[in-house]
Amino acid sequence: MPSHAGAAALLLPTPPVLADGVALFLDMDGVLAPMAPTPDGVGPLSRRTAVLKAVEARLSGRVAIVSGRTIVEIDRISGSALTSASGVHGLERRLKDGSIQREAADAGVAAALTAFEAFAADRPGVIVEDKGVSAGLHYRQAPDQTAAAVALAQRLQAETGLSLQPGHMVLELKTPGADKGTAVTAFMQDEPFHGAIPVMLGDDLTDEHGFEAAAALGGYGVLVGPERETAARYRLDDVDAVLSWLEAVAKA
Repeated sequence: MPSHAGAAALLLPTPPVLADGVALFLDMDGVLAPMAPTPDGVGPLSRRTAVLKAVEARLSGRVAIVSGRTIVEIDRISGSALTSASGVHGLERRLKDGSIQREAADAGVAAALTAFEAFAADRPGVIVEDKGVSAGLHYRQAPDQTAAAVALAQRLQAETGLSLQPGHMVLELKTPGADKGTAVTAFMQDEPFHGAIPVMLGDDLTDEHGFEAAAALGGYGVLVGPERETAARYRLDDVDAVLSWLEAVAKA
């Protein structure tokens, strides 16, 4: 996790409503969709799908969902509103032409899945998610297992060399070499994003890489949720505020 020493965390303003020359990169859970107790507890929403299509049209295609979920899950929840998408924290990326670039899974992912499944077997509420290039351990429904889950993930990271990515009551061991920041940077090298001002919307620690990448390329991050230390420059309260802001951008 990168350091955010000196990053402003208090009283971040609302982001400006801009469309011309802007490229948007949007996280899914906690940003476009509410958090749910289980990964499959989030489904499509007509308002979300409609606003994504409207924003993409207004920005001439300069919109991508950048999520920890797989591209298949991104499409399911978004109603296949967008072509450009990055899944599993940058490990897979679908370009504007529909082609998909996907990193090969590290051999350690299989070992992590086996260990996670053994851990979850006698712990009700703990869920294991196989994303192919990563293994996720969800414990939102079993918060008393937090310390044990963290200890297991840290041990497996040391044993396998996988990257440990913490999130909202989830720990993910993933193939090294990519994150949301590398995804944003890669998109910005492609049309129609190249030359635009990148704006990344995210809610948790996995999105800080995206905030920093956007800032490095002349743009900025927008934190969604409560105030905290962050590399983002602006903030929105919640998913509803994000959808309302996107609706305004689509009409700008």
